[in-house]
Amino acid sequence: MEPSKTDVGPTEWLTVPEAAERLDVRVTRVHQMVKNGALLAVRRDGVVRLPADLVPDLRSEAGQNSNLARHLAGVLTVLHDAGYSPEEALTWFYTPDSTLPEGTAAAALRERPTEIKRRAQALGF
Repeated sequence: MEPSKTDVGPTEWLTVPEAAERLDVRVTRVHQMVKNGALLAVRRDGVVRLPADLVPDLRSEAGQNSNLARHLAGVLTVLHDAGYSPEEALTWFYTPDSTLPEGTAAAALRERPTEIKRRAQALGF
């Protein structure tokens, strides 16, 4: 049985204003980034929320945050092209995967972006 949207997901969510603060941009820019597929957002309890671990904190040191920012949009595009809705993409990112040392695609994205993108591409075939 496939996990449902209530079975898997991040441990922490951000609202759009919180994401804007973390990214050091205006709220309208976060909405545009979601619309353009650069960020993943879903509606929870009537509020648009973003998985906190998939929103890079650009106010802190670069390194892993820039890696996440650079690769997240590409993976989201691949998932979208494979027909995944934002809810389905969220489930894919957070479904436990024993073949990844980090446990989920979301956790592995910072360290193994090429591997995660390859796995997402395989979904389209």
